[in-house]
Amino acid sequence: MRRRRAECNRPGPGPRYSRAMSVLSVTEHGLYCPAGDFYIDPWAPVDRALITHGHSDHARPGHRRYLATDTGAPVIRHRLGAIALETIRYAETRRIGAAMVSFHPAGHVPGSAQIRVEVAGEVWVVSGDYKPGPDGLSEPFEPVPCHTFISECTFGLPVFRWRPQAQVMAEIRDWWAENAAQGQASLLGAYALGKAQRLLVGLGDSGGPILTHGAIEATCRVMRAQGIALPDTVPVTPETDPRTHPGALVLAPPSALGSTWARRFGQASTGLASGWMALRGVRRRRAADRGFVLSDHADWDGLNAAIRATGAERVLMTHGYTGPFRRWLAEQGYDAGIVATAWEGETTEGDAE
Repeated sequence: MRRRRAECNRPGPGPRYSRAMSVLSVTEHGLYCPAGDFYIDPWAPVDRALITHGHSDHARPGHRRYLATDTGAPVIRHRLGAIALETIRYAETRRIGAAMVSFHPAGHVPGSAQIRVEVAGEVWVVSGDYKPGPDGLSEPFEPVPCHTFISECTFGLPVFRWRPQAQVMAEIRDWWAENAAQGQASLLGAYALGKAQRLLVGLGDSGGPILTHGAIEATCRVMRAQGIALPDTVPVTPETDPRTHPGALVLAPPSALGSTWARRFGQASTGLASGWMALRGVRRRRAADRGFVLSDHADWDGLNAAIRATGAERVLMTHGYTGPFRRWLAEQGYDAGIVATAWEGETTEGDAE
């Protein structure tokens, strides 16, 4: 079948993709643009790095120069320290060498971006991580017409289909209320950047006090300072006495659940908020009382809809279920390939983001 064309000039048939590509190529340091002499989300130190967002598998230390969105920059500085970071607004076009570059909302976390690169009339878009559905926190995803779309596919199987966010938040509220009625705290595992703040916005101030682990509170503090509205929280400190916060919801990184830090809350109920909670085996392995299916990545339907909206005829997959998703896209008529990267995406274990 023939794919709908984006509103940009189409290139001729291209090669299958391993290391050598056209606008971007894969090197030992990461995705590289020869025309602009820059890298996108490189995993090894480079001279100039364009960063899609602040998660640790995309924003790494050691680069000489960084470029990120003005909204994403505060968290990146918080995580990486004193770096040479230049900012760019969404949809602002900037010439870097012989390449024209612009950043566009990815809907993943506040300030996250897809990066559009145009060289000699050919347009490629690197998605980073993205989520088409609105979440009340991040800037909504905007499809960008292109010839080639480099797409994550963390959840690139049909089993991953997200329920409406309001339903998941209602489930969490009910679980929280049931625990509070039994005099228990509710410990909910969520990534410190993005997921925790999304939960805060979605849950609001309706259920009682919300306590936060130091890693989450530090990120919330950065976002509040840049004008992002978040409900009030109570930071957990060594002096925190759970008896003064009966029935509280406690937000913590997943690795903190079951730790000495968590045991201060006594016989608490534990939950995890992650797209991987859609898999029973992962729920059992993480030994949480409850799993809530909530992800900051696109699900199966979201991936397919986003790819269609770009109008791209060539789609290259990174991290996740790249093999099965590539085969699916090829069956739909796309020129589909896989680009091996060191990106991790949302993992089933630990706190990699």
